[in-house]
Amino acid sequence: MAVIEKALLIGGGIGGLVAARALRQRGIAVDLIEREPRWTVYGVGIIQPNNALRALDRVGLAQRCLEQGGAFGGWRIHDANGNVLLDPPGDNSAAPHLPSNNGITRPRLHDILIRGAEEVGTDIRLGTTAISFRDDGSGVDVTFSDGSVRRYDLVVGYDGVFSETRRMLFGDTYKPRFNGQGVWRYNFERTEDVDTGQVYFGPETKVGLVPMSPTLMYMFIVTAEADSRWYDGPTAAEEMRSRLNGYAGPIARLSQLITDPAGVVYRPMMNHLVDDPWYRGRILLAGDAAHSTTPHLAQGAAMAIEDAVLLGELLGGAESLDAALAEFMRRRFSRVKYVVDTCDQLVEWELEEWRGVHNPDADQGGLLHRATHALMAEY
Repeated sequence: MAVIEKALLIGGGIGGLVAARALRQRGIAVDLIEREPRWTVYGVGIIQPNNALRALDRVGLAQRCLEQGGAFGGWRIHDANGNVLLDPPGDNSAAPHLPSNNGITRPRLHDILIRGAEEVGTDIRLGTTAISFRDDGSGVDVTFSDGSVRRYDLVVGYDGVFSETRRMLFGDTYKPRFNGQGVWRYNFERTEDVDTGQVYFGPETKVGLVPMSPTLMYMFIVTAEADSRWYDGPTAAEEMRSRLNGYAGPIARLSQLITDPAGVVYRPMMNHLVDDPWYRGRILLAGDAAHSTTPHLAQGAAMAIEDAVLLGELLGGAESLDAALAEFMRRRFSRVKYVVDTCDQLVEWELEEWRGVHNPDADQGGLLHRATHALMAEY
């Protein structure tokens, strides 16, 4: 029997929608609010590693993602001229019945997750925000932007990197920090030679090609950037192409196809980690509101999904809410911190290499291999 009867989820992104399904499957009534007045999806595509697929499988959504995406094995490594340096196998030991990775467009993924939340009876309200909370110990009275007030046993802030719920709980203590890198993304028709994930290492950047369906793929470029500005507008395609100087072969050919500024998606890399615990009373942070990281391990969304699925399992079977939240933190904090710390180390080594600094301790390939394997463990 579930330890709570009714929960509010704040934020209709990946984590919030998965959490809605996970809690509803445990018999918990769920309201989900999203500040945007209509569903909008920012971004190009996303990588779902095997541990993310394992979590989605537990709430019945993995197969839908595979049907709408582009499954692939490992990451074939190339130099800037397109020569293959290494072709390691992928790791699917978390869920051997599922592929090592799946690439999928963000719009397709969001459609799957919205339907997944709706079909189990989630009450979704768009264009709505939480204005204030009053936690009296036995429940939380939430005042909404439409003037209504509702009472919940638990409130979960899944409202992203710049979470207002986090600010209301912890003030400005946990502001995301810029780490010196940015990532550019652009969609292409999938070419026949992209039969798995591919990474190309240049002298000052890193480029990847990610399958998203039998006919679609996207490119990402990881670059050193001077500040946290966002690149958009009419010069975005030109800016992205300029980051591909020094590449030959397939990357040089694809660079000529980056022509639509509106198709370029750029984000400065920022991360943060809220200290343990992520809750105060009956208000909990999860996903990017509690922890955000860089895409070096392709684990940002995976960590949010794992948060959501585990939270549903614990709320559905713990002795009390206090016990469920304590166990949630015991099983999530160290795992998420490992991802954040590992990505920070990879960023540091990459920036050193691009500056021409030789660090004898740098071992990007070894750390990536160890981290990928470690994250296949049960959580």
